[in-house]
Amino acid sequence: MSAESIITIQGLDTYFGDHCVHHDLDLNVYRGEVLGIVGGSGSGKTTLLREMLALTRPAKGSIKIFGHEIIHASLNTLLSIQRRWGVLFQQNALFSSLTLLENVSFPLEEHTQLNASTIRDLARLKISMAGLPMDAANQYPSELSGGMQKRAGLARAIALDPELLFLDEPTAGLDPNTAAGFDELILNLQSTMGLTIVMVTHDLDSLWKVTNRVAFLGNQKVMFVDPMPLLVKQADEQIQAFFSGPRGRVVQEGYTHGN
Repeated sequence: MSAESIITIQGLDTYFGDHCVHHDLDLNVYRGEVLGIVGGSGSGKTTLLREMLALTRPAKGSIKIFGHEIIHASLNTLLSIQRRWGVLFQQNALFSSLTLLENVSFPLEEHTQLNASTIRDLARLKISMAGLPMDAANQYPSELSGGMQKRAGLARAIALDPELLFLDEPTAGLDPNTAAGFDELILNLQSTMGLTIVMVTHDLDSLWKVTNRVAFLGNQKVMFVDPMPLLVKQADEQIQAFFSGPRGRVVQEGYTHGN
């Protein structure tokens, strides 16, 4: 991880009607790190992610990604930036009418001039990198298990060899063993591809195992940004309420005692 900021957010204000979600929110994401984003219900985690993806426009502030301001960027500038990131949405957002191979091929068909044979070969490579068997390539999303659908969505997210990867609740709905395997996959891809990863998650195991730092949202801003061992020691009541429940204590003890 370097000190180069891939994402720089400054003075962000977000409103839905009269309701203030973010006020004067600041956040930096550094090249090569895995940054988790957490917070209580209504703290604006998903909204912040959508703003970074240019799907929601804040009322005020600045969001720079790869040094480019995205809030008021032209369509061409925004498209050039978006080609440098990949996204795994919570519900995977796979095309139900396309096979796994066709789903992973789709970004390559849309954003490159490669021939059909090369696109298929690259799509198969990404499917393999996501830990999926080749015999799944011709299956439709409905024929895949929940864990395989997550991996399929991840294979499509890395199709264009992104520098930056956004993950929205990547282990939601997975059983513990499948979730643990997905965590390992994220770490492996981050290492082999040199990815910078921004991850919204409630999964305490993922926060301890995968992230370098975690941003805690509360009071309409980022209250703390720390590695998990430091974050859970913050005396703030919201932090303690979030991490110090029975499950939080069990997970923390597992990782602080060498899990």
